[in-house]
Amino acid sequence: MSEIETVREMLRALTGGPTLPDDQMRLAYEQWGLSHPLPAGAEVTNVTLGGVPAEKIVTPGAATDTALLYLHGGGYVIGSAASHRHLVAALAQAGSVVGYSLDYRRAPEARFPAAVDDALAAYRALLDSGIAAHRIIIAGDSAGGGLTVATALAIKAVELPQPAGLFAISPWVDLTQSGDSYAEMAKADLICSKDELDRLAALYCGDDRANPLASPLGGDLKGIAPLLIHVGSDEILLSDALRLAQRAGGARVPVRLMIAPHMPHVWHFMTTELRAAGVAIAQAGAWMREHLDS
Repeated sequence: MSEIETVREMLRALTGGPTLPDDQMRLAYEQWGLSHPLPAGAEVTNVTLGGVPAEKIVTPGAATDTALLYLHGGGYVIGSAASHRHLVAALAQAGSVVGYSLDYRRAPEARFPAAVDDALAAYRALLDSGIAAHRIIIAGDSAGGGLTVATALAIKAVELPQPAGLFAISPWVDLTQSGDSYAEMAKADLICSKDELDRLAALYCGDDRANPLASPLGGDLKGIAPLLIHVGSDEILLSDALRLAQRAGGARVPVRLMIAPHMPHVWHFMTTELRAAGVAIAQAGAWMREHLDS
């Protein structure tokens, strides 16, 4: 059996049973993330950025005047700095940057725009600490990928300098779920479903799904930082990524889009399960170094 088929069997087993309550899903997701090893020599400390809890992750060789502000996925309801620690550490190592994994407030305890407010506060704190905007990358996966773009819009609104770049993995940028791939890829996607995303969107922002800070696909993207987008071919969020690239490009934003054949939602997370995760992380690291040095 091929590596990707093995992963698909694993995903079928994980998603084929009864749906867990959100508190149990949070725990299970965190435990899965913590089962992945960190790069050798990685050091993790708890910090706050603008009053928001975060993990600071330093790997050998990281440039101390840089920052990767990472916004985890999980539909704005699950996920944490801890669940994504291994991924942030791997990206930080690949980009030779200092990683900051943000524990922004989640729904339903804190609804929209709490996550955007927290991400903006964290970015301000990095700037206030003396790290220049052109030495910061903001990145995230799934909901965190959407939050990455929303944060860039919020940064523009308050007239702060844009970061060096934005990296969005399998981004959820349209909480109205209007893209074609929600139906076209429904059977192929073993992680996300339209019904579940509708439920999470309702918990996060209720009837305000079209707000550009919730669905940044509908925002004015002119002037935001250069954008790197990774998405798998087998995702219901494929059309979100494609339309984001098109609209950002139309707004004269430099965009690089990579569609990985056969890959599932946020395959980068599966660092021990998929060699393709390491390849994608290495590619993202090269892009980050290119933009931080420019």
